[in-house]
This record gives sequence, structure tokens and C-alpha cells, in this order.
Amino acid sequence: MFRLSQYMRELVEPTPVRHRRGPVRPVVIWNLTRRCNLRCRHCYTTSADVEFPGELTHDEAMAVLEDLGAFRIPALILSGGEPLARRDLFEIAGRARQMGMYLSLSTNGTGVVRETADRVAEIGFDYVGISLDGIGRTNDWFRGRAGAFDMALAGVRACKARGIKVGLRFTITADNASQLPDLLALCDDEGVDKFYLSHLVYAGRGDKHRGEDADRRRTRWAMDILLDRAWVAAAEGQPLEIVTGNNDADAVYLLRWVEANFSPDKVAHLCRHLQAWGGNSSGVGVANIDPQGNVHPDTYWSDYTIGNVRQAPFSALWTGDDPMLAELRKRPRPLKGRCGDCAHQAVCGGNTRIRALQLTGDPWAEDPACYLDDAEIGVDPAPRLEVTPFRGKSHDPAHRFN
Repeated sequence: MFRLSQYMRELVEPTPVRHRRGPVRPVVIWNLTRRCNLRCRHCYTTSADVEFPGELTHDEAMAVLEDLGAFRIPALILSGGEPLARRDLFEIAGRARQMGMYLSLSTNGTGVVRETADRVAEIGFDYVGISLDGIGRTNDWFRGRAGAFDMALAGVRACKARGIKVGLRFTITADNASQLPDLLALCDDEGVDKFYLSHLVYAGRGDKHRGEDADRRRTRWAMDILLDRAWVAAAEGQPLEIVTGNNDADAVYLLRWVEANFSPDKVAHLCRHLQAWGGNSSGVGVANIDPQGNVHPDTYWSDYTIGNVRQAPFSALWTGDDPMLAELRKRPRPLKGRCGDCAHQAVCGGNTRIRALQLTGDPWAEDPACYLDDAEIGVDPAPRLEVTPFRGKSHDPAHRFN
């Protein structure tokens, strides 16, 4: 996650750079279930409203939680599928709160109403992230269910009414990019605390529909909107927090923006902060446990498993000698193509490796979703790796909910 607003505030009120020391305890994103009442086009877990076999039992899940607590992870994000579809969600969440974890709920929002919203408030979730992929029918088309927008908005309002910090998550594609300004306006109208723009990752149904990814022109347009909004908020003390995810080139784009608008000392200060952050955190500062207990470098690496919590504790798997984790933790990483030649590896960290893996079979190839040109990243002009549509079902309207 790239905390755009945080780095904008460094331009207004600079703070000392904090460097990581020693092993990093990861934020754990735990997909508790694949069951979900929606069928989103970009769902990385390919969830559906059915029972999936082999998911962790209640006792197994509670044992995992005890290990996470003893390992002192900094934050736990309970996700899905739709995590509210898991019957023991609140037992898991309640125990996590007892252990003092920072606790987030990642939900589609359609079920966060009435007694359920009361339970979320009683547990004391630090943050609830609700996904919206457009306004009204646009969101409903993306999420495969008529009325999904209205139900999710009701969830936002239920959280706000109970004093719960709530954010909107928006995955940008060619089909919904134009609605970004409307979603930011919705945040203002509803008093939303955080806006999270996610770039598309080619995993699950997101890989099937990768041909619908936002092109570079749309991505830069969207980032310009967010940069402007985040700067005004930082300069004027406005409350909306803006973050982005799944394209660490955003940090380099911010740095180039600062170079064009601020003094060299501001540029140098921000660059030091961005280098201390280090860009992509797969296998370093973020980890994933899937519904069956498999551990992955992040939520999109479902095809690569470090181990399973049924056979070994998460803490042992994460601190073991897994070869992919070792490579992901190298700085610099063994990158190739434009990413290997990029002058900003210390800021970006090589971006999102799973997109390169999905297109080429090589996790160290260049990320095809980098929207910066060769001059901006300091490399000689070279052919670009282009995204092509998934060779599966056609994209005609008859298949739009598949």
C-alpha cells in the first residue's frame, strides 16, 4: 500500500526518516472464506456464493490466531470472499482484539447493516474497507448483482453512524476510470475517512479480464486527480486520507511531480522517505493466509505456496528458508527488462511481480502495468511488454457476469 497522503504531508510538515531495523513482521491479510454473495469481475480469489471444501475449521482458525498474536504481527486484515459469510468471524475478530492487534475488515459492505453493523462496532474494528467500483449501475455490473451499490452505500452509512472508521476501495479499469471524480465526491458527501485506489492485478478473475486494465493515459489521469486532491488535503488540513495499491510506480510518479513543483531540498527529503519505505512489500511487509490455510507472499500469489498452517505455524513458515521469500526480500531484487534497468528500484522495489509472472512465466520480468515512460525511469528506449486479453471466453455482453 502506498500512503499518498502521508507523503504529501511530508512536504508540509517534514519528519525524520525512519529506517527498518531487523526482520519485518508482516501485515497479514487473512482470506477467511471464498464464499461471497457477489461475483466481481476482478476478484482475485474467484469467489462465489457456494460452500468451498477444505476451509480451516473454527479450532484451526483459532490456533492460527494464537500464533499470529505470539508472533506480534502489526496488523490483521480479515478478508474473503466476503468475511461476513464465515459464521465465526466475530469470534476470530474478538480474540484478535483481546490480543491487541490492529484489526481491519475488508468487505463488500452489503451485509454491514443493523445487528451486524452493531457487532462490528462492539468488536472495535480499527477500520472497515468497503469496495465500490463505480456509481450505481457501473458498480452493480462490476460486482455481478443489481442493487449492490445501494447495499454497499448503506454499509458505509451504518459504519459512520456507529463511529467506525470507514474507507472506500476502488479498482480502476478502462470501464470505470471516468467515475473516479464521482467516487471522491461520494467520499466527501458521506464523510468517508479513506479512499483507496487499487490498480488491477492479474489474478483470479482479474487475470481473465486483464485486457480491461486501465491504459497508461487513463492511469496517469487518475493519478493526477489523486495527487491534486491529496496535496490540497495536506496543505489545508482536509481529513480524507488517500492511498493507492498494487502499482508501486505511483511512488515514482509522486516523486516526479514533486520534482516539477518543489525545491530540491523537498525532493531530497521525500526521496529519502520513499527509499526507506522501499516499494513493493510482497513477502516482506505483507503476507497472506488463504481459506485453506496456505501461506502466500501476498494475496495475489495463489499459485505459490510457502506452506500450510495445518502442517506448521505461520510464524515458522514466514521465518523459514523458503527460496521465493528469500528472493523477494533481496534489495535490489533480481529484476529484468525495464524494471531491471530502472533508476528508481530503491523507491518502487520492482512493482507488482505477479503481473510479470502471469504474462511471461517469470516473476522477475518487467511489470507491464508500469505507466512511466523510459525517460521518467532513466532507461534507454526499448520495446514494452504489452498486456493482451486473457484467451478465454469472449468479452461480449453474454459473458459479462461470468
